[in-house]
Amino acid sequence: MTDTPSRPPLPDQLSGNPRSRFHIEEVFEHEIGIRLNGKERNDVEEYCISEGWVKIPAPKALDRKGQPMLIKLKGTVEAFYK
Repeated sequence: MTDTPSRPPLPDQLSGNPRSRFHIEEVFEHEIGIRLNGKERNDVEEYCISEGWVKIPAPKALDRKGQPMLIKLKGTVEAFYK
């Protein structure tokens, strides 16, 4: 018999930035996958399922605090545990 740990439900909006109010540490203890318009993305920094967007870091642009600027992509968002 295998003991599978219970995973917390994935929230509607989640951020990978620990300073964000949408960052939930318990969810990041497990590996998460994000699909945008049916294509799996590995560079998602934040997502919102109900509004249909993901934010990915810009390749070179940085904000005043040295963090990468985020680009918003819209479409059908699906979050899942790998």
